[in-house]
Amino acid sequence: MIILGATPIGNLGDASARLVAALEQASVIAAEDTRTTQRLLQGLGIANRPRLVALHDHNEKQRAAELVARAREEDLLVLSDAGMPTVSDPGYGLVAEAVAQGVAVTALPGPSAVVTALAVAGLPTDRFTFEGFLPRKAGERARALALLSSEPRTMVFFEAPSRLAETLHAMAAAFGADRPAAVCRELTKLHEEVVRDGLAALADWAREGVRGEIVVVVGGAPARDVSAEDAVSQVQALVADGVRLKDAAAEVAAATGLSSRDLYQAVLASR
Repeated sequence: MIILGATPIGNLGDASARLVAALEQASVIAAEDTRTTQRLLQGLGIANRPRLVALHDHNEKQRAAELVARAREEDLLVLSDAGMPTVSDPGYGLVAEAVAQGVAVTALPGPSAVVTALAVAGLPTDRFTFEGFLPRKAGERARALALLSSEPRTMVFFEAPSRLAETLHAMAAAFGADRPAAVCRELTKLHEEVVRDGLAALADWAREGVRGEIVVVVGGAPARDVSAEDAVSQVQALVADGVRLKDAAAEVAAATGLSSRDLYQAVLASR
C-alpha cells in the first residue's frame, strides 16, 4: 500500500510513534526532498537506511504510475518536507493514481501547520477554508482575494516571508483594514511567534521584514445586514444558476446570519 506520513513541521519531538516505526521498517521512501528526509532519519536516530526516491512537483506526473506499481509489491512510505503529503505539498497525483488503480492508501496522522495555526490564531474554528499560497502576480492575487472578500469562514493561507507584507497589504485592501487576522511564524520551533491584529496593522508590522515559515489566518467576512426578502432573492438567484436549493439556502444563511431553514421554506412558498 501507499502510506502517507505526516512529518514534524519544526519540532522533531512531534514525530509520532507510528511515523518512527514506519521509518524504521521502510524499504523505500518517496520523499519531496531526499536531503530533508535524510536529516529527519538522522535527527530521529533511525538506523534503517531505506532507498530514497524523489517525488516532487516537477516529476510527480511522470513517476506516479511507476511508484503505484511498486506499491503493489511493497509498502511505499511517502513524505513531504513538513506536515502531511498532498496538503499544499506533493502527493495528490500519486494518491489519485493509486485510487484509479485500486491500490490501498493510508495515512499516519500528525503535525499540520494549517490546523496548528488555526488553533492558536484566536479566530473562529468551527468553519474554515484552507487557501494555500496565493498567486504571486499582483493582479492575479487581487482577483483571488476579491473572490474571497465575502467568505464567511475563517481563512488559512501559506505565504513566503519575502512576500508577507505585500500580501497583507493586498488582503487589507480586499477585506478591509480592520479585518482581524493572525500571522503565525515558525510554529513549534524555538522562535515561534503569533502576532494578532487587523490586516493593515499587520502589514505595517511585516514591512520591517519577517523570517521563517509563515501561516496567515484571517477572520471571515462579518454577516451582512440583509433583509429576509433580499436574502430569499439571493437564494433564488443561486438556484437559477444551478445550485441546489438546500445548498443555496445554507450559503446565504452563512453570509447573512439568517436561518437556513426559514430561507428554504420561504423559497418553496414563493413557487
